[in-house]
Amino acid sequence: MNQGARHGIIHVPRRFVAGEWGGTETVILEIARQQQRAGFQPRILTSLALATTRSESIGGVPVQRYPYCYPFLGLDTADRAAMDKKGGNLLSFSLFRALLTEPDVRLFHAHALKRLGGEVRTAARWRRKPFVVTLHGGVFDVPAAEREQMLAPIAGKPEWGKPFGALFGSRRILADADQVICVGRSEMEKARPALGHDRVAYLPNGVDTAKFATGDGAAFRRRHAIPDSAFVVLNLGRIDPQKNQLRLLEAFALWRATEPRAFLVLIGPETQPEYAARLRTFIADHQLGGCVRLLPGLRNDDPELVNAYHACDLFVLPSRHEPFGIVVLEAWSAGRPVLVNRVGGLQALVRQGETGCFIPPDAEATAADLAAELARLAAAPALRQALGAAGRAEARAHYDWSRVAGRLEELYQAAEAHAARRQGGKPA
Repeated sequence: MNQGARHGIIHVPRRFVAGEWGGTETVILEIARQQQRAGFQPRILTSLALATTRSESIGGVPVQRYPYCYPFLGLDTADRAAMDKKGGNLLSFSLFRALLTEPDVRLFHAHALKRLGGEVRTAARWRRKPFVVTLHGGVFDVPAAEREQMLAPIAGKPEWGKPFGALFGSRRILADADQVICVGRSEMEKARPALGHDRVAYLPNGVDTAKFATGDGAAFRRRHAIPDSAFVVLNLGRIDPQKNQLRLLEAFALWRATEPRAFLVLIGPETQPEYAARLRTFIADHQLGGCVRLLPGLRNDDPELVNAYHACDLFVLPSRHEPFGIVVLEAWSAGRPVLVNRVGGLQALVRQGETGCFIPPDAEATAADLAAELARLAAAPALRQALGAAGRAEARAHYDWSRVAGRLEELYQAAEAHAARRQGGKPA
């Protein structure tokens, strides 16, 4: 590979805004930072979904946004807002033009499928550039209920965008990609036989282990009126049925009845306002306002993110579906024990009794099951300490971003070699 010839790596997510931060945004930003350190010039091209600023720098990485639409008739403001928040199949002609004219491009990296992914595929083909696709979950390994929820805003709405999906080859993205990357092992195991080619790789998400190693948990507790003596359970993720915070609240209420030190902190952007309202109603109805904090999502560069982990005694992730679980890596890096649902990518990420503990899958687990696990771990400080130490060692050994970025560069080079063979030439 002649690195001096083309330094530009173009990342294309569906949206990228600091105020609606999630695991995918963290992954893209940290990868881009690592690529900058290696001498490349990563840039993020995305839509204006949930944003008003066309151009800015986030974490030192340039971000350019473009107008877009959802090609369905009869969408109201609430429908569009719901699609902006989660899973909208958008169309952006101006972003496609930018992909065709963006200078100094080495490779295109799509972080979305459907029409937007098709735009990346087509621009790469027309420009004879390699293109890579990362599956951040929700393709081969997603529950039917979650898929139905994502499609609810467009149910029964006439679609005028299908010709553009065909034009951009949206259904050919994964078949034509020079490399398909799965962040979850379970997704990879389903993707390989489904796609029928060997350009499918597992590349886990990473974490800045040094960043999360130290934090001021005491200050976080003071700011949010959490007693020093409280046993704090933390959940961090978007407020959404997929993340299953209501089940955690139900379990917490049961446990709190026998453990007066119990305290729960929920942090995340509200992708489903109706679900957030249900959480608030439950908190009020069960008189939990004094021992539960429901806080907005935190930016990746906000010190409070690190402090939140250091303020907790136990990190809990009861998700119904979780492609990977980057928050587990963050909790590990802070030396915190984790309790997670045995679903999706978490099944391969956590080792029972070694680096964390599992609760039964959502289909079987009850609030009482989860309450029992909370009580068991709260009563076992030596176990929690051992789990936290093992998790920290696991994160440092296998998931630091420097390691993940090195493996990604290998996949990029494999994609370049495949593109060259496909085009009948030699790798750049």
